[in-house]
Amino acid sequence: MIRILALALVALAQPTLAQPLFQDVSRALPKHQYTGGWEHFVGGGLSAFDCSGDGRPDMVAAGGSAPLLLLKNVSDKDGIAFEPAKLPTEITQVTGAYPLDIDADGVLDLYVMRVGPDKVLRGGADCSFEDMTQRWGIPQSDQWTTSFTAWWNGDMAFPTMAVGHYVDRADPLGPFGTCDSNTLLIPATDEAPYYTAQVLTPGFCALSMLAAQDARGQLSLRISNDRHYYVSGGSEQLWDIETRRFLAQEDGWPAVSLWGMGIASRDLTGDQRDEVMLTSMGDQLMQIAQVDGTYKNAPYDIGTYAHSPYLKGDGRPSTGWHAAFADVDNDARADLFIAKGNVDQMPSMAMLDPNNLLIQGADGRFTEAGATAGVADTARSRGAALADFDGDGLVDLAVVNRRADMRLYRNVTSDAGHWVKVQLEGPEKNRFAIGARVIVMTEGIRQSQQITIGGGHAGATLLPLHFGIDAAQQATVQVKWPDGTLGTFVKALADTTIDIRYPH
Repeated sequence: MIRILALALVALAQPTLAQPLFQDVSRALPKHQYTGGWEHFVGGGLSAFDCSGDGRPDMVAAGGSAPLLLLKNVSDKDGIAFEPAKLPTEITQVTGAYPLDIDADGVLDLYVMRVGPDKVLRGGADCSFEDMTQRWGIPQSDQWTTSFTAWWNGDMAFPTMAVGHYVDRADPLGPFGTCDSNTLLIPATDEAPYYTAQVLTPGFCALSMLAAQDARGQLSLRISNDRHYYVSGGSEQLWDIETRRFLAQEDGWPAVSLWGMGIASRDLTGDQRDEVMLTSMGDQLMQIAQVDGTYKNAPYDIGTYAHSPYLKGDGRPSTGWHAAFADVDNDARADLFIAKGNVDQMPSMAMLDPNNLLIQGADGRFTEAGATAGVADTARSRGAALADFDGDGLVDLAVVNRRADMRLYRNVTSDAGHWVKVQLEGPEKNRFAIGARVIVMTEGIRQSQQITIGGGHAGATLLPLHFGIDAAQQATVQVKWPDGTLGTFVKALADTTIDIRYPH
């Protein structure tokens, strides 16, 4: 039995037996859809982050041929509510957007991915933004951007950004077999944000990228690619950031080919090595981190392959897009959400393809709860965000759909466990502590999460890390900072948010 089962999280003496339940509160959102032609079959990202500074998660939703939508969280005691916020200009042809602090001012900016030249918006007070694309020297091209991630190299003042591109729309032989190259955006100076571009090849139609510490404990760039458009020899990729090369089979990196759509990662065993979830057409592939720094495919009975719809009526294979781990019932075990939906009208794939909500049990296996929890929507879902929008300690859910209205679900699970949230303030050059790992310990249970920018499908969350702690009344928290510094132990009472600053 592989390690995820053998080292499954130990159940507490009085384990939570809550049944996850969500209430559809989509009326709290303005009408918004991800629309457009074949260039918007992919994308449709949704990101959650705090742009107003009030501690409540705001959102930005891609629109495709419709404008990018910024949503300010105005929730109060009466419930979850959002209102549109103004952007510097109407931005269309957007596939997704990622929040990050590019200029180290402690305010989150936005990297906006587009079919065509990308944009970078500098964040200001109360969800205001300014277009800094030209001033920060963001290289412009007519490429089709579909994935993004970022990291801090050593003492660099500004992040390195990786931008993934889909097919080359200008190639007359396309789209099949015409995957475009990817781009590294390198900060050119420590004086002010300004970037130069380096081509990263080969590229195999990247639909998700994630810079994170891998099973070896090394910072690497994972790239998930769409097999539907592979050129010869295409597969999933892992680029070692320190040695600046793609790993191969001789490095313990197996050749894996799938219709890669999204990446999610989370330490599921408490060993500070993240498992990785790869969404695809058909099987959704979980890779289990091994002690020797390699990965092993999860056994089928773990319950995460989710290869076909669980609702009756359409037995064709599923299509997975955004994936994210979150503890929706606060039982100290991370659960898994997968957004599902047909590319558009692909007849070989399921058309009635409900989103998955997979609940992790004490044995490390996952059980489908989408229907009973109330999130079994069969629209063509794309991006999603799991975040505590109303501040009640339960993780809520928002979903962007292609050619269907956005959905918003409030988590109303009764008898859920306790929780702790951890907000980090990193060093001066990396204020949001990207690359840090937070370790939370309660009564024999050890959990950890990395702070990353990237992954998902065209969007992700950048918020205080949420940990369910079940029946525990307090937790012990420790931070491994991006430079390797190990912080002191900090006590956190149940149902509180703690702030931890970099010690130097």
